[in-house]
Amino acid sequence: MSVSQQPVRPTEIDKPRTTSHARPAQNGRWSAYLHLLVARLKELQREPEVVFWVFLFPLLLALGLGIAFRNKPADITSVAIVSGPGAQDALVMIQGSPLKSSVRAEVLDPTSAMKGFRLGKYDLVIESDGNGGFRYRYDPARPESVLSRTEIDDALQAAAGRKNPVPTSAQASSEPGSRYIDFLIPGLLGMNLMNSGMWGIGFALVEMRQRKLLKRFVATPMRRSDFLLALTSSRIVLMLLEVGLLLGFGGLVFHMQVLGSVFTIVFLGAIGAVAFGGLGLLTASRAQKIESVSGLMNLVMMPMWIFSGVFFSYERFPAVVHPLIKMLPLTALNDALRATILEGASLTAQSGRLLVLVLWGGISFALALRWFRWT
Repeated sequence: MSVSQQPVRPTEIDKPRTTSHARPAQNGRWSAYLHLLVARLKELQREPEVVFWVFLFPLLLALGLGIAFRNKPADITSVAIVSGPGAQDALVMIQGSPLKSSVRAEVLDPTSAMKGFRLGKYDLVIESDGNGGFRYRYDPARPESVLSRTEIDDALQAAAGRKNPVPTSAQASSEPGSRYIDFLIPGLLGMNLMNSGMWGIGFALVEMRQRKLLKRFVATPMRRSDFLLALTSSRIVLMLLEVGLLLGFGGLVFHMQVLGSVFTIVFLGAIGAVAFGGLGLLTASRAQKIESVSGLMNLVMMPMWIFSGVFFSYERFPAVVHPLIKMLPLTALNDALRATILEGASLTAQSGRLLVLVLWGGISFALALRWFRWT
């Protein structure tokens, strides 16, 4: 058989091809939200100032205030005794009293004594009344002056032979939970959640709006709610680190005791982070410049810095404004954190405070979703 007569075998080229049509991957309902959340967290890693303001600044603030207001021995009472009749008798009586170790008394001429008292060098001025007794000059606006008057009068009366009709005793007590640092740490935690939630989200939104990044998102099929929710929930990840660092620092440096459940503290922190994230979204929903959003955020946060009991108790304000103060989100968060950390309160006992936080966060997010604009 010749070559031309041999049967031709089908080659690979002659074989019919079967075209496979791969089904394109379908994105899930929350895929856009998850991608946005991951992208936001990666952006935070590139911002070194976040590490300082979110993590290091609260620790430095707690350290400085904890040292400044640490428990320490009672202050020495400084007393000026006006020279004249009875001055030496008063000095001897004070030096012979049980309070002699906590009193520093000097005999001075009237001019020097009153000048030192006016400048705050002395807490109390003692002078003779001309009838064998003494007259006290003190400043009712200075707590140390009022306390000195009571202590010195007790010392002089005891030295003159006064007997207490009722026997009493005193026992010093300074347990963890009653110190200023124990009051301060939960307040700093709440304040830090507010600051990081509002500044972190508000500045990020306005910066993206200025750089025309938000304008590009309009052309994508991304939902507005997914974008805003990703910004808000990104603060929850930072919240976990904030809570752990601040409470760990308080326990390690100041021997602070946490009586409540860790889960309750984390849950309260998450609700607080979302609530303040919603406020940050609402504040920056239409702001065009960094200067504008800075003024708006200071306007929103300033009342909470003052009234919500971060550095001192809001009980110092008149009782008539207490209901309004308790409606502030930072007040509700600080009260809930202190009740959990210092008293061991359960999550169910915080229902009223949780309701305040949920209302602030939910209403703020809903309004931000309605008023937000990309450009």
